[in-house]
Amino acid sequence: IACYFYEQAFRDQWERSWVAQSCKSYAIPCPHLQGGGGAPPHPPMSPDFTVFMIKYLMTLIVGITSGFWIWSGKTLNSWRKFYTRLTNSKQGETTV
Repeated sequence: IACYFYEQAFRDQWERSWVAQSCKSYAIPCPHLQGGGGAPPHPPMSPDFTVFMIKYLMTLIVGITSGFWIWSGKTLNSWRKFYTRLTNSKQGETTV
């Protein structure tokens, strides 16, 4: 949650810095040139890479741990037994 707060707090400044640095190469209006030719009002800022890596790791860790639990040998063995019982009925057809 702290990573999301960090992202929301500084997102506008990151976007303004990116526009100021990339305006000429992408042919978009440069904000520091429109206000009289002065320097940009704020120093360029960029996001911290480690914060975003922590954010994505925390997002994925839930799926990774549940994947290990679901695909364990015990669970796969239970599914195999279940499927065997479904297909080996005395009527000769699969029942649900």
